Amino acid sequence: MRPFVHLHVHTQYSLFDGLCKIPDMVSRAKELDMPAVAITDHGNMYGVIYLYREAKAQGIKPIIGCEVYMTRGSRFEKKTKERLCHLVLLAKNNQGYHNLIKIVSKGFVDGENNYHRPRVDFDLLEQYHEGLIATTACIEGQVPQDILNHNEQGARRTLDQLVSIFGKEDFYLEVQNHGIPEEKTVRTVYKRWSQELGLKLVATNDYHYIDQADAPAQEIKLCISTGSTLDDPSHFRFYNNEFYMKSGDEMADLFSDMPEALDTTLEIADKCNVDISFDDRHLPQFPVPEGETDSSYLRKLCEQALSEKYDPITPEVKERLDYELGVIDTMGFPSYFLIVWDYVKYARDHAIPVGPGRGSAAGSVVAYLLGITGLDPLKYNLLFERFLNPERVTMPDIDMDFCYENRGRVIQYVTKKYGIDHVSQIITFGTLAAKAVLRDVGRVLDIPLSEVNRIVKMVPNELGMTLDKALQMSKEFRSEYESNDTVHRLVDFGKSLEGLVRHSSTHAAGVVISAAPVDDYVPVQHSKEGDLTTQYEKDLVEDLGLLKMDFLGLRTLTVIGDTVKMINKNYGIDFDIDAIPLDDPKTCKLLTEGDTAGVFQMESSGITNLVKELAPKHFEDMIPLVALYRPGPLAAAWSTTSSRAATDKRRLPTCTRNWNRS
Repeated sequence: MRPFVHLHVHTQYSLFDGLCKIPDMVSRAKELDMPAVAITDHGNMYGVIYLYREAKAQGIKPIIGCEVYMTRGSRFEKKTKERLCHLVLLAKNNQGYHNLIKIVSKGFVDGENNYHRPRVDFDLLEQYHEGLIATTACIEGQVPQDILNHNEQGARRTLDQLVSIFGKEDFYLEVQNHGIPEEKTVRTVYKRWSQELGLKLVATNDYHYIDQADAPAQEIKLCISTGSTLDDPSHFRFYNNEFYMKSGDEMADLFSDMPEALDTTLEIADKCNVDISFDDRHLPQFPVPEGETDSSYLRKLCEQALSEKYDPITPEVKERLDYELGVIDTMGFPSYFLIVWDYVKYARDHAIPVGPGRGSAAGSVVAYLLGITGLDPLKYNLLFERFLNPERVTMPDIDMDFCYENRGRVIQYVTKKYGIDHVSQIITFGTLAAKAVLRDVGRVLDIPLSEVNRIVKMVPNELGMTLDKALQMSKEFRSEYESNDTVHRLVDFGKSLEGLVRHSSTHAAGVVISAAPVDDYVPVQHSKEGDLTTQYEKDLVEDLGLLKMDFLGLRTLTVIGDTVKMINKNYGIDFDIDAIPLDDPKTCKLLTEGDTAGVFQMESSGITNLVKELAPKHFEDMIPLVALYRPGPLAAAWSTTSSRAATDKRRLPTCTRNWNRS
């Protein structure tokens, strides 16, 4: 096999037109005996860490890059219509990787146009070019466009500007051969310039899908992206089916007149050596009063709250507090607790309803003393180690519930306190699930909606359902697939696109607070709502050492808050929701009668029936009930075990043995 490395690559994270799933792409590169695999998605870095990890796992060098959109003017000019040009950037080293993050981020934040396209200008390249390799990109690059518009002089000016930024050693003339006539024109000019100017040629294939047979599916995705149908003669499509992951031998055949352009891919791959660390932490420091450290101030706040929360203050309480503070200090998390304490305090001080805490953080006496959680972990024998464990160094994770209508006020407070460029929300991606992909493909194939809906209803309603699973589980669906050509075509295209990323959105809760500007660590962009948002998903953000906080907006808290205000106003009493009895017989009676509408996490029919059967008499009875029902497996098993378990408490988990106590 002719040695070769693809350096112009679009994964599924080129949301508009990319089809490649990263694990499959890396596996194919390995099959083709390629020493490295690159990622250069359109304008973004969404898939960079996934590519890096997958390549490392499969023993192939990852090459981190991006095909940025270049504006001919300033990125700050808000132009309604503009033909943007492409430029491929590849990171040589860690400095290049971080500079690429800066370029891509500022392209979005500073340069986004009215069509939500990021725009990079030459000022950005001048400022952040160190450690980067650049190529002229496809025929949509600025240099090729000038050539094709018979403006070779303008092309040379742009070329000279790019060479002056990146230097001859890190700037390459990119040649492609998909059988497009314009590419041949550009290749001819580049071949001449290479000899005249001493610039190297590099061959690429600009692939958007892995196998040539995937071309029809990619055309379907383009139709989904553009809202058109396959039968529309004007629908957007690629020139032909040559935009796939070709072998080195195939590339050698295409570039037999310039074999040196293939050798250059190996040269560039050898230059690119990015090493991303997942062991660093970038925690912000809480601004403590003069004369205090974050550790000393945290201890002071906890000790001040002791007499309020514990009466008497027993040796057990003191010992537990000292132990927790010691672990928190050793692990370097005092500022973390102070940050959470501060914005929870802000919420309470401004009459914003706050939840009592959720998850493993309820096992912390420190969190209880700070008012972050509302349950005494000593009273309920909760383990601190489930939350923080010095032998398993992980970031703490405190999820906070806020009133849905006022969640944004808390985020605004945090943003103002730590800086607008130090706080970011987190991206998430919607995918083409089984039913959704059938609907999208059905529209593209112009199948009547009623027919599509009929087929979609045959797909079982189960979590994690796929079309292959549906064909196995549903005889009706399989029969339609085997006997109906239209359905067969619909499902086959659906399977080709199933699981692909369809769009980006903002995570419902996740917020990043960083020590330095967020784009010092990860690429960012603006959401459609105008909020700063990371380009990496929540797990990746945490893996890269950034502090992720969960600000959950809970409508239940909004309702509770409004109810308390109405009680105070209409009855003239100072009603405290945190002081209600936890063993109120009337409340328990309502729950055991199945009157759980509006009760958080207890509205489904499954848990309502469970509550009715187990008849809780105290809040503590509700704890194991809710815990066992989540995330759902109990619902399937309960029909066969509930009766026996209810009469034989010894068969239940230890935490449930006190149900139905007198």
